Amino acid sequence: MAEAMIKIKLKRSPICTPETHKSIVRSLGLRKLNQVVERPDNAGFRGMVKKVPHLLEIVK
Repeated sequence: MAEAMIKIKLKRSPICTPETHKSIVRSLGLRKLNQVVERPDNAGFRGMVKKVPHLLEIVK
């Protein structure tokens, strides 16, 4: 059975954010504004999104 996936969108720029926030965004594979990536829906990726909710959005 295929693993569930979530789509994550970069909605704000991480320019004036702490380095830890920038590294989280980069590790998700997001480079440009409004870019959407698809990642496995597990606790690790959900936790990364919860660390920077002001920068990211989960797209349905």
